[in-house]
Amino acid sequence: MRQPVQELAASYQGSLFAAAFNVCRNAQDAEDVVQDTFVQYYTSKKEFESEQHIRAWLMRVAVNKAKNINRTFWRRNKISIEDYMETLVFETPAAETLFETVMQLPDKYRIVIHLYYYEEYAVREIAQILKLSESNVKIRLSRGRAMLKETLKEEWDDDK
Repeated sequence: MRQPVQELAASYQGSLFAAAFNVCRNAQDAEDVVQDTFVQYYTSKKEFESEQHIRAWLMRVAVNKAKNINRTFWRRNKISIEDYMETLVFETPAAETLFETVMQLPDKYRIVIHLYYYEEYAVREIAQILKLSESNVKIRLSRGRAMLKETLKEEWDDDK
């Protein structure tokens, strides 16, 4: 017995998500587990005896995938940005404030600012790394600098 994935997703997506979330305690990981479970069902050639058999198989696959996520090197060794910040040593308090402000920028600006100023890559190298045009990298640097200037100006004005 095989059922279309769309029907199974409509019926079991919520319960698979809840089971996966219970194991990995992260909504994004649980969503990935549910998606991977349905992909595995779709690609498998397994025949099932009944709908209960399909449901049990889906649940077992989802729980196992969630456990596998918890065992990954990345998951075992990741730390929060706050914990990471505590391990860094800055020369001055201003350097620490600047770094914290850079880390709060949106990804597309934070990455180019970090590569340019902290890793000392040239615009051409950043463009190659991120697969962007050089003009796009320059625009992102300019906008990121403007955001930093505005944010740091507000903090500086608050200190007065």
